[in-house]
Formats: sequence, C-alpha cells, structure tokens
Amino acid sequence: MSAVYIALPIALLLAVAGVVAFIWAAKSGQMDDLETPGQRVLFDDEDAPVRKIRDRDSTDPS
Repeated sequence: MSAVYIALPIALLLAVAGVVAFIWAAKSGQMDDLETPGQRVLFDDEDAPVRKIRDRDSTDPS
C-alpha cells in the first residue's frame, strides 16, 4: 500500500507534464501541417545544389 503513495504522485506529475507539453506544442504550431513533412521526402528539391563526386584515379595523391 505504501507504493501507491509514491507511484500515484509520480504518475500524476507525468500526466500533467504530458498535457502541458501537448498544449505547448499545439500553441507553438508543431501540429499545424501533418501531411507535408511526410510527403516532402518523396519529391526532389529543384533548388538544391548538386554535389559532384570526384572519381579517384591514379593521379589523385590521396
């Protein structure tokens, strides 16, 4: 029975912290658009610079 006196306040504290974190995330705009970030990885960025990979050959000292 004494474990309830310890576990119950800890559980209530964690629940309150979760509700506060959810309210903060909702008010700060974290959940405004749920679909675009998941779809963004499917499309190429046209404006992104293209990295050129240098082929290693016998004249390369490294």
